Amino acid sequence: GPCGPDSEMFIDTGRTSCGPDCRPGCKCGKYFEIWNDVFMGYRKTLEGAYVQMERKCVDTGMGIERTIAVLQGKKSVYETEVFVPIIQAIQELCGYTYGGDVSKDISFRIIADHVRTSVFILGDQRGVKPSNVGQGYILRRLIRRAVRHGRKLGIEGKFLAGLAETVIGMYHAPYPELLANKDFVLTELGLEEEKFSATLQKGEHEFEKMLPNLQKGNTRVINGRIAFKLYDTYGFPIELTEELAEEHGFTVDTQGFNEAFEKHQEISRAGAEQQFKGGLADHSDLTTALHTATHLLHQSLRKVLGEHVGQKGSNITPERLRFDFTHENPMTPEEIKQVEDMVNSAIERDLPVSFETMSLDEAKAQGAIAFFESKYGEQVKVYSVGDFSKEVCGGPHVERTGSMGHFHIQKEQSSSAGVRRIKAVLER
Repeated sequence: GPCGPDSEMFIDTGRTSCGPDCRPGCKCGKYFEIWNDVFMGYRKTLEGAYVQMERKCVDTGMGIERTIAVLQGKKSVYETEVFVPIIQAIQELCGYTYGGDVSKDISFRIIADHVRTSVFILGDQRGVKPSNVGQGYILRRLIRRAVRHGRKLGIEGKFLAGLAETVIGMYHAPYPELLANKDFVLTELGLEEEKFSATLQKGEHEFEKMLPNLQKGNTRVINGRIAFKLYDTYGFPIELTEELAEEHGFTVDTQGFNEAFEKHQEISRAGAEQQFKGGLADHSDLTTALHTATHLLHQSLRKVLGEHVGQKGSNITPERLRFDFTHENPMTPEEIKQVEDMVNSAIERDLPVSFETMSLDEAKAQGAIAFFESKYGEQVKVYSVGDFSKEVCGGPHVERTGSMGHFHIQKEQSSSAGVRRIKAVLER
């Protein structure tokens, strides 16, 4: 890709030199980088050769907040007005004063930076939420690291929403979307903090139990299988295991962790494929009827709870259906009854079930629900249950709903973070 030589601009802060080798780029803090320029004149090929580009340019990056710190004579951006109100709010929560202890200052900075970043991610109109994939995973890591450093400062209980209020108060004028999405921001921070607090306590406790044996060993590298056990058994993220390890003079065998993780996934996939193909235990009449019931259930949930509801998985046997879907809060008894009544109404109407074959784009254009796009090829089947439901699916289904039986939800519970699970039967 495009590349070239670069120049970096440093300010000499006037602080005492750390020694004869002190120079720009040194970590002692005497020299403070505020800007760099990359003179993009070449393109590096896959073979490693550098080819001159016809159109050259300069890629420049200025650290605006760093420049503010320099102009104000501050040692870091955390002493400027872009962070001071957040730092002060953290001081009130923990009782420590920023600037009094280097190790505590690190926690102050991490909390302030990560909370501010999390507020802007959550406050954006895209509605990104904490999750285990993509942007959501970055957000989850930021929130959870902030929580851990809050505990290191002795802050107990939920505290992120209060700090988020400070951030929103500081930035809502130039970024009005933060105020418009304030409820969403505070709710998601609170939920993620609550979910992680128990995990953090268990994970740190288990790490502390392992520590004496680790310190007796001849290596300063923590085995990847141990790190995976913390992740698999206690839900403790590898990033926090690495951070804990570093604090005690260890590193983590991340390659071993990744190998253990991949092996675990292969075993899980093989077991699932052997037991249930496509979510159905068989193609018996009872299983087929319950499969059609999942379509009615899916549509009913979207009507009662909102269109954010999406299928995250299903498992159907001749005895019952299990349906996982995206939703934060437990369903109320009233919501459960509404969904049951809606499904049974569709069954009693004896609606015809039919399908058409079309492209996935055509299916979406017709309003068909499709949440498992990777399962399907260019042509898909779209099953319609009368005028009630339209969904991309491989089948099989009943011909009409009238003979399915009475739909009853036996249990509604949590499946994982942000995912609920329903177990239901058809009573005949």
